Amino acid sequence: MKTMLSNRLRPLVLGVALLASAVQAQVQPLDRIAAIVDNDVIMQSQFDQRLKEVQRTITSRGLELPPEDTLRQQVMDRLIIDNLQMQMGERAGIHISDEELNDAVLMVAERNGLTLNQFKQALAADGLSYDDAREQIRNEIVISRVRQYAVSERIQVSDQEVQNFLKSDLGKMQLSDEYRVANILIPLSDAPSPAELQQADKNARLVYDQLKKGTKFEQLAVAYSASENALEGGDMGWRKAMQLPPPFDRLVGDLQVGQVSEPIRISGGIVFLKLNDKRSLAEAKRDETHARHILLKPSAIRSAEETKRLAERIYERLQSGENFATLAKNFSEDPGSALNGGDLNWVDPQALVPQFRETMARTKIGEISKPFQSQFGWHVLEVLDRRTTDSSTEVREQQALNILRNRKFEDETQAWLRQIRDEAYIEVKQK
Repeated sequence: MKTMLSNRLRPLVLGVALLASAVQAQVQPLDRIAAIVDNDVIMQSQFDQRLKEVQRTITSRGLELPPEDTLRQQVMDRLIIDNLQMQMGERAGIHISDEELNDAVLMVAERNGLTLNQFKQALAADGLSYDDAREQIRNEIVISRVRQYAVSERIQVSDQEVQNFLKSDLGKMQLSDEYRVANILIPLSDAPSPAELQQADKNARLVYDQLKKGTKFEQLAVAYSASENALEGGDMGWRKAMQLPPPFDRLVGDLQVGQVSEPIRISGGIVFLKLNDKRSLAEAKRDETHARHILLKPSAIRSAEETKRLAERIYERLQSGENFATLAKNFSEDPGSALNGGDLNWVDPQALVPQFRETMARTKIGEISKPFQSQFGWHVLEVLDRRTTDSSTEVREQQALNILRNRKFEDETQAWLRQIRDEAYIEVKQK
């Protein structure tokens, strides 16, 4: 027999239930600020989520977790640097469209040999949210562009540097071999005190002793390295020798696959280098694209939004069948190509800024891209053809230029990251 509440008792029981719920809600832990970073904050929930992701990644690789306080410091340092760069991206107006983000997510899935649905399932199996993964990829794209803008302008490579490189034994080797390397950086300030030097030497000896005992390089990188790629086990990806700072540009050629260098003092700390793999480039070839574009730049008399709308109108006119070359001559503000109808001739995509290169790669032969933005302004481009060419003097010089720029970019990036952190207001509240 069902027991029914009388009309007189029902409000009382419901009131008690609501009161109990209210009391329970009051004891639920609230999110709090873990760190203040200039004009933004890192919430404790953000830190906790990133910490869990890093712990999951480390254990999935079969590595032993470092001491908790060490790992927490590594994660907080990465969040602070990422946050500073995201703030810079927001101030610079860097925006990643949903279409561009979708393409980037699909590329990540394909690099892992997965379809988009399989990628979502893999994330779910690891307890990760697809929306969170999309947002992380978006942030990584923004950070990459912030670095390109901020660091590239600090780099200059002279023609004489290129020619000297091409004539050197190192340059000849560089154009044929690539190396998969990892590093561990024991940090030092620009003017270290005796106590700091003593502590760094102690840490370096500790790392070296553990390496000799068979401890995994990746595990020690997570625990001890101050390098930006520490949480990835120190992995720096495939590099050419000249992309590595001295003396590793010379040392890497003498290392055997799997071998770790002895600790070496460089500017900024003490470094170990591990050679994970090596590959030779039998033929130096490059993919080239024949393209033309229309460039529109914001100015004192035309705002960024008005420039964007003009680019969209030109795109609509092109879609309606108007002649690309004619519109380029009338509207394009790229002095190097406007008089030629926007024709860029054959170009190496690697020599272009990321936004242009990525949009060009997505555009099929004979197609016109939708308007997109780069550091130079708003573009509309058309891909006319693609080809693969063998090495030539021009190609070798371009490769040398890219190598030297990338090498300087790595050093300048580390210096720039230290600079923006030193100049920022940072208050870590999380214990």
